[in-house]
Amino acid sequence: MRRAYKKHIVAPDMKYQDVQVAQFINKVMQQGKKTTATAIVYGAFDIIKEKTQKEPLEIFKKAIENATPLLEVKP
Repeated sequence: MRRAYKKHIVAPDMKYQDVQVAQFINKVMQQGKKTTATAIVYGAFDIIKEKTQKEPLEIFKKAIENATPLLEVKP
């Protein structure tokens, strides 16, 4: 008999203390290079802050909201 799947819980990132940012860093990561992926994401957040003069986390959340579908499509 198989054991039940234990869901992996993603820890929030160090800088913004947000789980969605940590998940995004994990998606950007290639070949296990998390420090490189973290530098890329935080660098992009710094650019967002320079250009918009707004909090980058708010803009990130809005971008994720705009990218997600409004309805779930089931086959």
